[in-house]
Amino acid sequence: MNMKKISIFVTVLAFLVALTQCKKEQATPANDGKNFDITLDIKSGNGTRMDVNTSTGEVTYETGDVIYVASGGTFIGTLTHNGTNFAGTITNPTVGEPLDFYFLGNVTPAETLTAGTTTTCSVVISDQTEHLPVIEYAPSNETYNSGVTTFTAHLLNKCALVKFNVTTSSEAATCITGMKNKVTVSFADNTLTHSQEGNGVITLPAGSGEKWAILLPQEALEGGLAYSEDGDYTGTRGAVPAVYENGYFTVGIEVNVTTEVNPGEVPVGAICGKFTINSDGDQVYFSQGNLQYIGSATIPYWKFAENQWDYFGDVSAGQNVDRDLFGWGTSGWNNGNMYYQPYDTESFWDSETGYGYGPTDGTNYNYDLTGDYANADWGVYNAISNGGNTPNQWRTLTQPEWEYIIFSRNTPSGIRYAKGIVNGVNGVILLPDNWSASVYALNYTNKYSAPFNTNEITSENWALMENNGAVFLPAAGSRQVGGNSESHGCYWSTSSFFSASFSYRVFFDDSALVMDCIDRFVGQSVRLVAPVEN
Repeated sequence: MNMKKISIFVTVLAFLVALTQCKKEQATPANDGKNFDITLDIKSGNGTRMDVNTSTGEVTYETGDVIYVASGGTFIGTLTHNGTNFAGTITNPTVGEPLDFYFLGNVTPAETLTAGTTTTCSVVISDQTEHLPVIEYAPSNETYNSGVTTFTAHLLNKCALVKFNVTTSSEAATCITGMKNKVTVSFADNTLTHSQEGNGVITLPAGSGEKWAILLPQEALEGGLAYSEDGDYTGTRGAVPAVYENGYFTVGIEVNVTTEVNPGEVPVGAICGKFTINSDGDQVYFSQGNLQYIGSATIPYWKFAENQWDYFGDVSAGQNVDRDLFGWGTSGWNNGNMYYQPYDTESFWDSETGYGYGPTDGTNYNYDLTGDYANADWGVYNAISNGGNTPNQWRTLTQPEWEYIIFSRNTPSGIRYAKGIVNGVNGVILLPDNWSASVYALNYTNKYSAPFNTNEITSENWALMENNGAVFLPAAGSRQVGGNSESHGCYWSTSSFFSASFSYRVFFDDSALVMDCIDRFVGQSVRLVAPVEN
């Protein structure tokens, strides 16, 4: 196998690396009496090979590799390979005890390590596109005593080398999930604890064929999810047997990443997930974010938020202000009777009738934003700059369509929605028709009364979910008399209520998710959709 050059070279799996006594003269201790230089001469192979030997599992060191040293329960220094030897300075080792040597795959620990103070550290070995992050540990054969500067040790592997047979249609790296990918080191008791960070992603090099990976000890796993790093393709990985220290798995585990999740028909500015909106089976794509009006531009324009969690919230009145909370039907369309601009506020009424916003024939206000009055819908009338930049490509959902998506759809997974906090923002997560529960484990799904904190999702994990079609409605609040409260979310429909001053919306907070109605002058969020063309 022709592997890329790697930056980690230790004995892998069934092999041992001997750190043997160096012939260098004893170093003079630093003036404070606590720092000591030590040098280790590696005597394994020729010390020059730069690739993993996948026939044997053996790996060798190269210049720049780092070993972490601990003594007396704390980190005391590092040793760096200089092309011939490992050398470095240790601080205040404990007399009469061995030194502890850790090789952590040349992955920088998440924590800042301070000699004499740090008792734990951790590394995540998800990214294996450029090198294989071998994890090893051993105590020295000798105990430290004053003046001793040479030590020997046999580092033992705490991981396994596993082969995957990858089939992919993507030119990007392949990601597999469900792996334990985090190592937490306790210098206090010389233990390594293995756990799963996020979705347990291990990223393999790009391309099809045999791919080798370092896996940490874990129980056997059933088949799971795989996907391309760019999110364009998704697929599956085979079952993984139980992984043990020093394991060496040469029978490849099948990984198939060939299903395109962003097919060409997805409109510009849309999330790839398809959502059924009625019993006839019609489907839509949601836009990539809430609708925004950029009033501060020289020529104001409409756009979608860059991220699904982005929002402006309540802003000051005025025409030249960026905003994303709108009164109902404030598209800017003039039907010859009365029209409403995106910057119109709750103080603006039809003083003659007392009715709120929305299309009118001059006397009647009880029209939906559909049919002859569809131009009052923001997405129908306006070009969305990052959504195709042409009018009539997008629209707002009706009240029955919102109801169907949230409360009525039948999906293979049985999951329609969940409350959550995404990248620190409260909101509601909508899952597409073909959602697989293996993509991300969600708590309290389809529970309208669940609090937001039942699911706390990082931006990294959200990227995985979004690539599989998930939609997030942030709790952007509402603009109304009394000010804005970002503890809730409100999303307009195009459906009027039987009273001409009210219209339907989706409302949610930390204990509710309902369809109700409210005064049309209240500024609320708008999330547009585009049809799935069959």
